Amino acid sequence: MMDYADLAGRAADEIKAAAAGVDPAALSALVDEIASAGRIAIYGVGREGLMMKALGMRLFHLGLDAHIVGDVTTPPLGAGDLLIVSAGPGDFSTVRGLVGVARDAGARTACVTAQPGGGVPSLCDTVLTIPAQTMADDQGAAARSVLPMGSLFEGAQYLVFECLVILVRERLGVTPEAMRANHTNLE
Repeated sequence: MMDYADLAGRAADEIKAAAAGVDPAALSALVDEIASAGRIAIYGVGREGLMMKALGMRLFHLGLDAHIVGDVTTPPLGAGDLLIVSAGPGDFSTVRGLVGVARDAGARTACVTAQPGGGVPSLCDTVLTIPAQTMADDQGAAARSVLPMGSLFEGAQYLVFECLVILVRERLGVTPEAMRANHTNLE
């Protein structure tokens, strides 16, 4: 049986390395997109989608007009708005379709991915690459993470997104107290 402490340490080191591998210029470009957007819509599939929902929640806590695609209260996007999607392996048909809809409506698009040469990132205005294993490269010689399937990418997304939120908060001058005031009281 594997030693839990060793396993957790290896996984944490992998997530740290993936998050540290993000290009600061690309992160800054995404901060700019978010800070200047009117409405923001967020989308991802599977476990990536869960990380995207966490990002959307934090953007809402910042006081931004942020929405999760698929919620019945998600408004339309248009010029001045931003769609942020996740496509870790580079392409998902649903994500590609939504990027097309947003672009046709005049919205800007941003993609978070591990495969910047993929179909979805190639359609987006801004691309943030998190260099981590996804299900596109989790088998055979390409597999390098102790974590299964796309877990390294998803774990790194969480850390990168929390840092992204701090950078947006700093850019917009939002205090931690103001963020906390936007937290729901219906729990």
